[in-house]
Amino acid sequence: MFDSGVRTRRAVIAGAGIAGLATALRLHRAGWQVLVVERAPARRSSGYLVNLLGSGYDAAAGLGVLERLAQRDLGMFTSILVRADGREKLTVPAAFATAALGPRALTVFRGDLESALFEALPEDVTVRFGITVQAVDQDQDEVRIGLSDGSRQRAELLVGADGLHSGVRGIVFGPEDEFRVDMRHLVGAFPLDRVPGEVPDAAAATFIGPGRTAAVINLGPQRASAFFTYRHDDPASELRDGPVAALSAAFGDLGGAVPAALHQLAADPGAAYFDSVSQVVMDTWSRGRVVLLGDAAWCVTLFAGHGAALALAGADRLGAALDDHDVPAALIHWEAALRPEVRKRQALARRGMSQYAPRSEAHIWVRDLMIRAIQLPGIRGLVERSIQRASRS
Repeated sequence: MFDSGVRTRRAVIAGAGIAGLATALRLHRAGWQVLVVERAPARRSSGYLVNLLGSGYDAAAGLGVLERLAQRDLGMFTSILVRADGREKLTVPAAFATAALGPRALTVFRGDLESALFEALPEDVTVRFGITVQAVDQDQDEVRIGLSDGSRQRAELLVGADGLHSGVRGIVFGPEDEFRVDMRHLVGAFPLDRVPGEVPDAAAATFIGPGRTAAVINLGPQRASAFFTYRHDDPASELRDGPVAALSAAFGDLGGAVPAALHQLAADPGAAYFDSVSQVVMDTWSRGRVVLLGDAAWCVTLFAGHGAALALAGADRLGAALDDHDVPAALIHWEAALRPEVRKRQALARRGMSQYAPRSEAHIWVRDLMIRAIQLPGIRGLVERSIQRASRS
């Protein structure tokens, strides 16, 4: 229990994903006593690929997990664009991405990033699974939290890092539909137990068609995965159908490595991440001593390609703000500094949807032409320098 006579500050964090674990690690290093509660019964281990660039890479270094992540780094891989029947259309060598992104870049599975953060937690950080926040009450001195196991916690700070469908946000800020903006797209991602023979080693075979993308990635045993995203006017109906039926209907006509990937999904539907693509838009991320972080607060979506990096950087900056200010002032200072970056990434994601779900065959033709052009020596150098500048920023 929280004791106001003890100088050690106490925080309760809802969510043991990237944002929650990074926050727990950063606050503990600043001397906070931390309790993490997670609605899932156990840690998750799968997920899609995430890139850590720029501020995300720096935050990983500051949190002390860079060495662990380097051991899990997938590196850059060859990208093979394929036709609907699986035949190769054009190839982007791994060397292009390596040169463009530079040395301050890591590519890891989302589950591996969570594992690295979890393994870095000291023993005195308590993580309790199968627990959710049920009630929140606060005053100027503390926040009182009722948990689903019947216990009550008192702390100086409650962090809602419990994802897109945040329970903390619902309790403290209001219903989800007031803040969640549905992008009318769905995403499915899952690991593959068997390496797809149709995809060469260290490569991803990607089909991009009107309104949809399917990618099968072969990075060796225990490192193969599938990723699907597509546009749909009624995402809720697709979610009711479930990943097997929905993804089979949306991609069952494709050849190449896709049929084998869908067959593996049918054998283990629970391994898939399957959800609608949404952004969270809020006027404020904090209320008193309660703050939202990561997807619970902003959810830039996978189309931005920066969600994990923002979660790490947001956690690191929150810890820094709390080092310099009391809790309410720290939350205001932290949000003001971070919000322009979030707004920028959300805008990029909205524009980036057309890259994953082009509107027509004409858009795909133009995209393919651009990919061929950027591999020409003179243009390639310009593109690489442009990507490097964006990564540094």
